[in-house]
Order: sequence, then C-alpha cells, then structure tokens
Amino acid sequence: MSTPEFPRIEASVVVAKPALAQILKNLQGAGFTLVGPTRRDDAIQLEEISGVEDLPRGWTEEYGAGYYRLKKISDTVYFAYGPGPHSWKRFLYPSHQKLLTVKRNDGKWTFEPVEDRVPRYAFIGMRSCDVSAIGVLDRVFLGGDFRDPHYARRRASMFILTVWCTHAATTCFCASMKAGPQVQTGFDLAFTEMPDKFLVRVGSEVGAEMLAGTDWVPASAYILGQARKAHQQSEKEQKRQIRTDGLPKTLYDNLEHPRWEQVGRRCLSCGNCTLACPTCFCSTVEDTSNLNASECERTRVWDSCFTLDFSHVNGGNTRPATRARYRQWLTHKLASWIDQFGVSGCVGCGRCITWCPVGIDITEEAGALMEKPATSGAEGAAR
Repeated sequence: MSTPEFPRIEASVVVAKPALAQILKNLQGAGFTLVGPTRRDDAIQLEEISGVEDLPRGWTEEYGAGYYRLKKISDTVYFAYGPGPHSWKRFLYPSHQKLLTVKRNDGKWTFEPVEDRVPRYAFIGMRSCDVSAIGVLDRVFLGGDFRDPHYARRRASMFILTVWCTHAATTCFCASMKAGPQVQTGFDLAFTEMPDKFLVRVGSEVGAEMLAGTDWVPASAYILGQARKAHQQSEKEQKRQIRTDGLPKTLYDNLEHPRWEQVGRRCLSCGNCTLACPTCFCSTVEDTSNLNASECERTRVWDSCFTLDFSHVNGGNTRPATRARYRQWLTHKLASWIDQFGVSGCVGCGRCITWCPVGIDITEEAGALMEKPATSGAEGAAR
C-alpha cells in the first residue's frame, strides 16, 4: 500500500528539522504572511518573518517577577523561548484601528466605514497558552450578538502552527488554568521539538497540505511516548498555580479584603500587565479632524483599566484609587469574565508577572485571597 500524499487530520507524524523550511515555503506559496518569533532589542519579538533564518534559533529566555533576559543555548533548537513582551493579539486586534472616515462636501456629510485589507497571517511558533487566548478573544469579539468585523476579517484566514511546550518558564502557570502546556484544538499544525526532529500533530486539512514535500512518516509509539513524557515534565516544572475552584465567589465576597490595599500601594498603574496580556481588550475611541474640519477620522486604540481616565464618567471617577483599579482588573480577569464569556480571562502565560516593573505576581495575589478570605461585602468598592 502506497503512503498517502498528506496525513489525515489528527494524525501524528515525524519530520526532520530541515523540513521546517519547506513548510514555511509552502505557507508562503499558499499566500500566507508569516509572523513568528525573532530576536531583536535583547528580546524575543513577534514580527513578520521571511523564513527559518529569522527564527531565534539557539536562544532561550530567563524569567522572573519583573525580570527578563535572553540566554544562548544549543544552535539546534528553534523553539526554546516562552511568552515574550508582546502577544499575538496585536495582529488580530491592532493597537490602532481606524473605524470610519467622515467627509464634508458641498455642505453634506458622508460616512465611509473602513474595510481594511488584511494579510492572511500564518502564526509560527505559537504556544498553547496563546492558542487558548485566541479562543478567549473569539468569544469576546465573535461570540455575542455584535461581531467585530475587523477582528473577524483577520481571524477568518489565519493559520496557526503551535509548538507544544517541553519545558516551562518559571513564570508559567498555564496547567492550573487548563490552557496548556498543550491544547488539542484551535491549531492547524502542532509541533513538539525534539533534538533532531519535529513530532507534528495535524489539526486541519490545510495543515496537512502544508507538509507537502517534507518526507513525513507516521510517528512510532516510542516517539509518541517520548513526547508525552516531555509534555508531562513541562507541566511538572510549573511551580506557580492559581486555584480556580471557588475563586470567582471568593473574589466577589472579598471586595474589601486588606490585600487590595497592600497591592494597591505597590502597583504603579502603568498598564504593562494589560498591554502584555494576550486577552485584555479594553479600548477607547479617538476622533481627529483636519484644520478646516472638512474631514475627520474615528480610531479605536488600546486602553487599560489601570488608567485613571478609563473609569471617569459623568459625575466623577468610579475607581479613583489604584487599589480599586487593580481589584477591577483581577476580579474581571478571574471572575466576572467567566460570567460574561463562559471562560476565564487568564491563560496562565505569566506575561503580567514578567513585565510588571515592581514584580506583582497574580498567582500570589489570588492565592492570598483564597488562603485567608476576609468576607466583608461590597461596601466602599470604589475607594
């Protein structure tokens, strides 16, 4: 019996490491714009790439609370990095999105909605936590009665090549959020990197077609067992966790817990955590016009619930204190997000820990509330 041209969906196959270059060429030939990790400014950044030569081969990262450094390792490793300073959401939900243009001609106003042209993105090297994060954003922007057309256009033609983790960063806690270290849906191809080969799980028909010309072979039971051990080891390496059982109720019942005041004194309200987060979606709208007011534009820009103006409404500010803004962020992320979208807003990537200038750790804050609740109701919630 001859080997089929492409593997079936859900099949696990093995390819040699040089085959990665062919897969990326296949994606480009199919009209995809490659986006992946690359080394720039002493960090692993997510940018458009031209091929395997742009990947951070031989580099990994060291993480801590408020700490990040690159580290050189073996040149045979392509995907040794973890969550970097940026998340993939900026390619689906840009930081600046023009929504419409208004023009005045002969005393009449015309409104021109923006239907921007977007590339067909192929995301290369996405971790499982970020695949889960896109699933969360799908619920936010596509799951309700009002769909975001700009997000929908970018999302519709996207290809995901995820890399399942065999080692965990010190700030990772995706296992406790059930968002990693490997997910079984939401990808086209899923790689597990081994010393001289890739184990590839096929997630879609398009993903199978991108293996053309790679001399793939079915994965043996031994290879599958080795990969399973590596995935389990990645989960065991995660020292941080969030207990999710009963967490929403605990947060709702402890809006005046003294822990909010403690973290409020440390927090700078800089918004780094929300900008680095792969699921935060707060935004504001800015209107600009030319000098003679004959044309204006409306643009959606990223915002943060940590900025003072974000919670300002007619009559005053609903969250004037830093403690209240931090409480809003954490309680929404881990509790009311579930009420709104049916899933937690946290995927355990640890970016908010790494990129907090003062090293505030969301797992420590949630853990403190779970260990020593001080139920006192919701009075004074805006203080």
